[in-house]
Amino acid sequence: MLTSYITNEEREFALELLDFINESPSSFHTVESIKKILIPHGFQELRLTEKWPLIPGGKYFLTRNDSALIAFIVGLGMPEKHGFRIIGVHTDSPSFRVKPLPEMLVEGHYLKLNVETYGGPILNTWLDRPLSLAGRIILRGKTPFSPELKLFRSDHPLLVIPNLAIHMNRKINEGIELNKQKDMLPLLTQVTKNLQKEGILLEHLAKALHCPPENILDFDLFLYDNDKGCLAGLQQEFISSGRLDDLAMVHAGTFALTQSKPTLMTQVLVCFDHEECGSTSQQGAASPFLSHVLERILLAQKKDRETYFQALAHSFLISADMAHALHPNAEVKHDPVIHPILNEGPVIKISANQSYTTDAASGAIFADLCQRVGVHVQKFVNRSDERGGSTIGPISSTHLDIQSVDIGNPILAMHSVRELGGVKDHLAIAKVFSEFFKDL
Repeated sequence: MLTSYITNEEREFALELLDFINESPSSFHTVESIKKILIPHGFQELRLTEKWPLIPGGKYFLTRNDSALIAFIVGLGMPEKHGFRIIGVHTDSPSFRVKPLPEMLVEGHYLKLNVETYGGPILNTWLDRPLSLAGRIILRGKTPFSPELKLFRSDHPLLVIPNLAIHMNRKINEGIELNKQKDMLPLLTQVTKNLQKEGILLEHLAKALHCPPENILDFDLFLYDNDKGCLAGLQQEFISSGRLDDLAMVHAGTFALTQSKPTLMTQVLVCFDHEECGSTSQQGAASPFLSHVLERILLAQKKDRETYFQALAHSFLISADMAHALHPNAEVKHDPVIHPILNEGPVIKISANQSYTTDAASGAIFADLCQRVGVHVQKFVNRSDERGGSTIGPISSTHLDIQSVDIGNPILAMHSVRELGGVKDHLAIAKVFSEFFKDL
């Protein structure tokens, strides 16, 4: 009988991640899932529109656009000497967003939805899967400037993006280019006598929310894979799920912060939105969201702007996004020497052209944190003739003068509707994050 090398603790923590991902089909739901973890651990919600009565050791969080969140524990020491310890992650994942007036009639028989690609999904992985809708719906409020916001997720599969049969496309296995406007529109329903052809989606949403259709002013709705994630592999050593990028880091960072005790420095978890499409929004890493919150934390403690800049000089940011593992069928796509492996520990991401913020000093700090908790650390670089991706680290560095490192757990099939990670890696990174939030 084969004995698994996955411990019960690692397995249970991976299952907790799968539950978290299942409850977080959109960035709006992700923020709600984080809040459900924070509040029972004593974190109090703050409003951007109000003054903040912060106390040393106090636990707080705030949101922006219902899709980004910053949580923190106020430090017990002098901020100008101890600064901030920050973990940065993102709440969004590649998907498809429903366009306004989305119903499209096909020869009087089918209704499909008009959608727009969000981020950079691997298109063919979305075909022939049971898909659902999730996001938020905006309802009429008391005034135009106080609309009512409601979370929405369909409770059963609603959509399928059907493939074209091989008999009608004989070269399909030789590789084809999918057109985002023509080939990636999901089938919603079949037209029948009792089914209206216009406004059917709005009617469905209104029925789910128990409100008149005319009360729905707008919506932010995205497609997601309705199939739940699971453990896989002969030893159940793999995590197979959508949205591992970047909800695995969101979950681990939230866990680490809730398990932390107040320390001399202020511990911060920042969950940005819109990383997958450039971060250039009010709640993205390219916004002043984080810098303003950090400054307000010090202003609430009667500190001045000079103290703020001193605090930044004593601070450190871990930009936590997922990394590329060695692909078993595409070794040639990787650097010839450096090969991150699933279940071998977190990955320090390095780029000579500053696609990542890591340098020798910040990478060494993270490697030492891993060593202190007995976690093996790996490194990633792109092939010299391949252009890799980037993440929130370099974007945040253009707004905040803070030493930073880019890291992440290794996964396969990044940006697929179903990604593959390692069970051991998830608990490992949570241990490193917890160590990072300690007084050292």
